[in-house]
Amino acid sequence: MDLSTAKGNRIPFIPGTKPSIKNSQLLISTGIPSLDHIIGGGLPVGSLFLIEEDQYGTYAKIMLQYFMAEGITTAQPLLIGSKDVKTSQLVSDIPAVITDTTSINQPSNSDEQMKIAWRYQNMKVIDTSPTGGQVFGHFYDLTKKIEKKVIENANITQWYDDTCPEKNNSFNNATYSNLLKCIQETLKKGQYSISETPTKRQVLRIAIHCLGSGLWCSDSEDDSRQDLLKFLYYFRALLRYSYAVGVITVPTQCFDNSDVVAQRIEHISDVAVRLESFAGSQKETNPLFKNYHGLLHLRKMLALNTIAPHNPESRDLVFKLRRKKFVIEILHLPPELSDTIQREQDETIPQFGCSSLPDKNLLDF
Repeated sequence: MDLSTAKGNRIPFIPGTKPSIKNSQLLISTGIPSLDHIIGGGLPVGSLFLIEEDQYGTYAKIMLQYFMAEGITTAQPLLIGSKDVKTSQLVSDIPAVITDTTSINQPSNSDEQMKIAWRYQNMKVIDTSPTGGQVFGHFYDLTKKIEKKVIENANITQWYDDTCPEKNNSFNNATYSNLLKCIQETLKKGQYSISETPTKRQVLRIAIHCLGSGLWCSDSEDDSRQDLLKFLYYFRALLRYSYAVGVITVPTQCFDNSDVVAQRIEHISDVAVRLESFAGSQKETNPLFKNYHGLLHLRKMLALNTIAPHNPESRDLVFKLRRKKFVIEILHLPPELSDTIQREQDETIPQFGCSSLPDKNLLDF
């Protein structure tokens, strides 16, 4: 949605947002400043962000909690939907914002400081700190949960359905209809449509956890896929004409992908990333990835109101979960691993010349 075409041809000022320097899109933060930097500055209002879950859904859930935490910190309303986990549990696990940002990027002790080889000193890194005239994006402490008083004062709409699937005129599983109805009513009640003129304009953050999982299934796999794709088309249409942003996590690894359903979901979305966890895979023991927990694959970059999609500085991205925060970085080859590989190569290089003896100290003329 190009907000420059709204009434007055001016981008409205809304707390927690900023205009894109590349086009006329109004952006909100994902709650992870490094991820904002990767995707081009943030999530445009009216867009749909897809997170393809990791094997156990752990890290995708954390990213969704960051998105919700940023909404509470910036006083933006939230709509949280889930069928796998009670939304009250998702809300209670939202991390607390870090108010003291002076020591965020500093190591806790001098032992954590590592000297690296000269060839790594000039490598580009992801900008993880919010910049600009106003605060955009915050940092959060995963070891601390948001206070109950803050949650009570926040504008949060929760949707949770644990009923058995039924069929209606629109979907084989009426759960999708119920969620769409909840979204429509929330958008109408809060006057989030671009045609509305509320006294105080706000952006609605819609977070849907584990969409299309086994609990969303219908009688057959074909019906389940049709329901999921149909819901996403309806959902994206609602977002396009509203001051709202949707973030969904989908367990795409559960699909056999016989009809490339994962690619179709990515096509419907505006931004799509896939999390590949190292847990239970051979990469878990690979020395190259010993400091990380998984790979972040950029499946689709934003191409709204522009000729070409955003092209990040690097696509070799990894993530790791520390005690207090979730970190996204560019994959760098560890110096000690590089030296080891070089030594192994030196030892296996065959010696050519007059001598056939393996001892390098002996000279043969």
